Amino acid sequence: MDICNCVNWVVNIVGICNTFLKLCGHTLELDRLNFTLKLNRFIKQVSLNENVKRNAVHISLNFDPSENHSKEKLMEIADTYMEKIGFGKQPYLVYQNYDAGHPHLHVVTNNIQRNGKKIDLHLLSIRKSEPARKEIEELFGLVKAEGRKKKEAFNLQSISIGRIHYGKMESKKALTNVLNKVLNEYKYSSLHELNAVLKQYNILADRGSENSKIFLANGLVYRILDGQGKPIGVPIKASDFYFKPTLKFLEEKFKENKIRRIPDKLKVKNIIDKALLRDRISINELTKLLEKEGIHTVFRRSSQGQLYGITYIDHTTKNVFKGSSLGKQYSAKAIEERCGLKIAGEGKRSQISEKLTSKEFLIENLQQQKDTLTTPDLVKALDMLIHVEYSSDYITNQLKNKRKKKKRKGLSNNI
Repeated sequence: MDICNCVNWVVNIVGICNTFLKLCGHTLELDRLNFTLKLNRFIKQVSLNENVKRNAVHISLNFDPSENHSKEKLMEIADTYMEKIGFGKQPYLVYQNYDAGHPHLHVVTNNIQRNGKKIDLHLLSIRKSEPARKEIEELFGLVKAEGRKKKEAFNLQSISIGRIHYGKMESKKALTNVLNKVLNEYKYSSLHELNAVLKQYNILADRGSENSKIFLANGLVYRILDGQGKPIGVPIKASDFYFKPTLKFLEEKFKENKIRRIPDKLKVKNIIDKALLRDRISINELTKLLEKEGIHTVFRRSSQGQLYGITYIDHTTKNVFKGSSLGKQYSAKAIEERCGLKIAGEGKRSQISEKLTSKEFLIENLQQQKDTLTTPDLVKALDMLIHVEYSSDYITNQLKNKRKKKKRKGLSNNI
């Protein structure tokens, strides 16, 4: 059993829990307590000591995915845990949630006692929570958290890598499996480039908004994304993973990868240039051509559908490049223009080909198009002029007959 302790405001915590199990303190009126009465019970008690800024506690009790305990046993485990950490006489709410791939409970309580004194939360996890966890694991025959963590660290590689589907597998285990592979194998130089790869597995490395506590503290969390690319479930702090993929860890990777990926830049640029040599190619067709070469293209578009960013992921060499880092001609705007010019150019050439069907139209059209014709257009036009001038369709019957007569006299056609 894993235990996560954190302090928060009660009004925020009870709003995110879903399935009510038990409220201690007023057991005789339990069935009659609605959400408002539960909340007021907490507010009344915390008001006994308004000098305490952190007056609420949120505890998460997590069980192994193989464990499927009854509601009654889960309530008994929660009661025993709260008693052992010194919160047995406090009012607390216990909720069972189903927002992850493993069974878990949320416990919400406060640290203001009936006499107005606060319960010291300093080193609560080390002094009381850890000993309580170990005793409860033995008492109820639970899967031990320490043994599972060690086993998890060694067995992760045996799990197949693929997109994470929320709820089908324990969230932390699924995240660990993908992160352990991507962070160590791919060469990325920014959080944006890393996320371009992670999003293919339905994962997001998130720093939060610029004004958020996690951003200001240089923190980082990893989130699972749903089919529409939106976060789902509870985020997991980077420091909670055994290999600590924190922002500090990633920043070191950014520096290393900038040097490691330099030799592979030219290869990606050459593949893109080669694909764009085709006469007619749309952005979607370019994407398909690059995928055949092992390069996945990630486009970023505005809500109006306007393209403003592009990232190339080379799965062969495990390199990730933001378009502009390869050069201006590989940025989103440049790629869009290069594809647009190809299509526009092909349109002009097709119009010329349709009209240049006789000698009379050839010269006329060449004169009209002289300022816009490209070298390929001129070559094609000259080729058609030669074809028209010397095609057998333009040789008169009299000339054909004369040549036939000369042949009969044994003379060469070249005389």
